[in-house]
Amino acid sequence: MSFEAVGQVRGFPSYRGQRNFPGWYWAATSAELVGYESWVELSHLMRLDADPEVIGVASQPFRLSWRYPGGRRRIKHTPDYFVRRRDGRAMVLDVRPDELVGPEDAAKFAATAVACVRVGWGYERVGVIDPVLAANLRWLSGYRHPRVRREPVVECLREVFVQPQGLLAGVRAVGDPIAVLPVLFHLLWRQELAVDLVGERLSAATVVHPAPIAAREAESDASTCWASVAG
Repeated sequence: MSFEAVGQVRGFPSYRGQRNFPGWYWAATSAELVGYESWVELSHLMRLDADPEVIGVASQPFRLSWRYPGGRRRIKHTPDYFVRRRDGRAMVLDVRPDELVGPEDAAKFAATAVACVRVGWGYERVGVIDPVLAANLRWLSGYRHPRVRREPVVECLREVFVQPQGLLAGVRAVGDPIAVLPVLFHLLWRQELAVDLVGERLSAATVVHPAPIAAREAESDASTCWASVAG
């Protein structure tokens, strides 16, 4: 069994007056639920799920326990996520906003980084992601499920956006926006087509262009493509 398939080593507490927001996120990458304990963690889960180089994410994957030399108190830490990349590399993530990292937390993160290096894993402590990126990911995540994908429309969108142009103009060139927009958002989520997700929030004028891989794969004929959509 791959390490990213492990279950959580601890659950998420829930109580009246709780200030953080735990929950479960359905990851399209693995078609499984992945836990989160805050909106910050959820944003990073979406970021990882939208990354085509990520093939697996596990929440609360393991617990470290140690004592510093001369210390009597046992210190414990459970990292937030274990991430498997397509090339086989592994990364461990701790999610904590910069302003909430105290001296004890910093020591735990440093010790975790050392432990990860020893087993050949990467390690990173991440904070709050860019608010524009977070907003765009939240929107696109609504179209992450494979059921949104319609292959005839996919091919048409790839053909239309070979030449970068405004989002809505390209969609209207393919067909009814009500039918075409969900497919476009799915392709943007999967990064088969590309936009600037950090510079501005998605809008009708957002410029869509080919992603590097999609550009190499776009081979369909436009007239055939549009005829397929119309049918």
